[in-house]
Amino acid sequence: MTHNSFDFNQEDDDFIDLQQYWLTLKRRWLPALIVSSSVFGMAAFNTLKQEPIYSAEGKLRFNSDRVSALTALNSQMGEVAAITGKGNPLATEAQIIRSRPIIQKTISKLNLRDSKGKLLKPSVLISKLRVNAVGDTDILNLSYESNDPQKAAAIVNSLMKDYQENNISTNTAEARSAREFLNKQLPEVEQRLIRAEAELREFKEKNGIVALEQEAQTGVEALKDLSEEIVKAQAYLGEVTTRSEGLQKQLQLETQEAVAISTLNQSPIVQEALTQYQKVQDELAVAQTQFTSEHPMVISLLGKEQALRNQLGKRVGQLIDNGNSISERNLQIGEIKQNLTAELVKSEVERLAAANRVGILRKNFITQQGRLRSLPKLEQTQRQLQRKLEVAQLTYTELLKKLQEVQVVENRSVGNATIISEALVPEHPISPNITRNLLLGGIGGILLGVGTALLLERTDKSLKTVDKIKQLLDYPLLGTIPKTPKTTKGSTDNQEIELPVLDNPYSSVTSAFEILQTNLAFTVSDKTLKVIVVSSSNPNEGKSFVSANLAVTLSQLGRKVLLVDADMRRPRQHRIWRRPNLIGLSNVLVGQSKLQDTLQKALPALDVLLVGKIPPNPLKLLESQRMSSLIEEAKGKYDFVILDTPPLTAVADGLMLSKLADGILLVVRPEAVDSDTVKVVRNRLKQSGQQVLGMVVNGVTPKNGSAYYYYNKGYYGEPSKSKEKVEVFQVSKH
Repeated sequence: MTHNSFDFNQEDDDFIDLQQYWLTLKRRWLPALIVSSSVFGMAAFNTLKQEPIYSAEGKLRFNSDRVSALTALNSQMGEVAAITGKGNPLATEAQIIRSRPIIQKTISKLNLRDSKGKLLKPSVLISKLRVNAVGDTDILNLSYESNDPQKAAAIVNSLMKDYQENNISTNTAEARSAREFLNKQLPEVEQRLIRAEAELREFKEKNGIVALEQEAQTGVEALKDLSEEIVKAQAYLGEVTTRSEGLQKQLQLETQEAVAISTLNQSPIVQEALTQYQKVQDELAVAQTQFTSEHPMVISLLGKEQALRNQLGKRVGQLIDNGNSISERNLQIGEIKQNLTAELVKSEVERLAAANRVGILRKNFITQQGRLRSLPKLEQTQRQLQRKLEVAQLTYTELLKKLQEVQVVENRSVGNATIISEALVPEHPISPNITRNLLLGGIGGILLGVGTALLLERTDKSLKTVDKIKQLLDYPLLGTIPKTPKTTKGSTDNQEIELPVLDNPYSSVTSAFEILQTNLAFTVSDKTLKVIVVSSSNPNEGKSFVSANLAVTLSQLGRKVLLVDADMRRPRQHRIWRRPNLIGLSNVLVGQSKLQDTLQKALPALDVLLVGKIPPNPLKLLESQRMSSLIEEAKGKYDFVILDTPPLTAVADGLMLSKLADGILLVVRPEAVDSDTVKVVRNRLKQSGQQVLGMVVNGVTPKNGSAYYYYNKGYYGEPSKSKEKVEVFQVSKH
């Protein structure tokens, strides 16, 4: 499918939908008109009945006023601002204007009273008062509605003035309360400031703080210098320790011995005693070479040696502890060894000095490192105390500043609301708006009327259009018969014309029946169509009407036709043909008469077999052998046999007779049958297995479908001034 064809089909579907709505309105025009008229009438009545309402308007402008609030130093007293930051400040002022005290003051000032003479209730005035913000401005619009224009203006002006007075008194009272509050708070804040200063000063004195940042910087540098000095001192200590250990190995002396020997070598008394002792030893050695041990000189020298040894030991013991541990050999060392011993003592002294310096440097390093580690905590504490002091100073300064502002506000009598537009007496009412109300009433009435029509249409299950009938009955549509006009004005029965094909051969109804008989010829192709059962779903769908006029149409073509009224329960053909129903089909079936004796000549090529006397059990007669024989006999004498049978939903006569026929022609009348009934008939026909030739829609009007075109009533050249709608169909095979 191309794009263009799709658009065409879409437009066609939209047109059909709109046409269905239009047909629905044409069918339901009366209830729709009643509802629409009622709604419009009620709207018009209520509008004209309403009393005129006038609205007076005034405007207030709000200004910021920077004055300390009572409990919040950073907020502004009298300034139009929301406390929470979420609310609308103008909305707050609007609620104040609508508050009961201001409303009551206006009522008392203007002496407003109700219909009973009592003072007007505040709720009544509030219900007619409107207070709204004007866009994003700081302006409030006040409006009041009343049937008295002067009263409306007076109320608005009075409310604005009363609000101004209330605003001024409120600001003054708040300023007074704020001043008292500030005077009470100032001494306390001053004491907090003094305490904060003292705490910070004591902290600095206790911890020796001048400038923590500078101290931290110099401390890091000092720590670095100490680290370098420790490294150098440790290197020097290692050097002197190595030298001292080398001298100890060379002299084979411990450090203490070397120190002791060096001390003794430098003592005069020890050296004197040692010299005398050595001299006696030399004399003793000479004497022993010359004399024997018992010689008096040897004995004397031995005694003298012992005395000098004791003297030397005594003098050594006086100079050093554990003098006995010093051997005489070590006391009698040579000059070289004395120099080495002195060098060892010197090295040991230097080692001890270097070790002591390393210890001092390490102690200083640890002390300095601990100080640096404590600086962050000291700095944090100092910052806390500093912030506390700054807050106290700021609070004290702000309190002094706010106290001055509050004193200024307390001494002046100007509010933060200004009347920029007083209310004028309105000249024209705002309600009722007659044009708008009537327009809305008309639109509402139309919508409700259309809605009523659609609702009735939806709840009504009857089939109203040809398209709906075609949708539910899947049978070929052989034709549509327009609704026949009423009888002539001179007639007394005012009924539809029963035989329009005879009475008005140039009408659209006649043309429709001609189309029907033409389409019937195409319904069967494998056999000759002779016997046709004409039936419907319900009574009053026009099956007898279709049977009679179809028989006339066929006979006018030169065909020999037999019309049989087989509806033995509610026969109709005798009324259509205006013939007496004295003898007919029932008489033939019970054997009282023969077929040729009961026939009535309606037209030269059309015979009619009426019902005759209505039997007690019609179905039994219709399914008898005589009925089959009658049909066979008629088939031999006539080109077409048309059987007018009862409705299919009422009795089984039609289905039984369809077994003797070549097919069934189903008559359907819009609005005379519902969807449920049609479904039942469709199922019965399907179950019976009988051939359905097709269906014909009878009694169609323009509101039942759209497949009509204007067709001149002059038939093949017969002139006419009027036009009728008729549809030309081709047989559709499904």
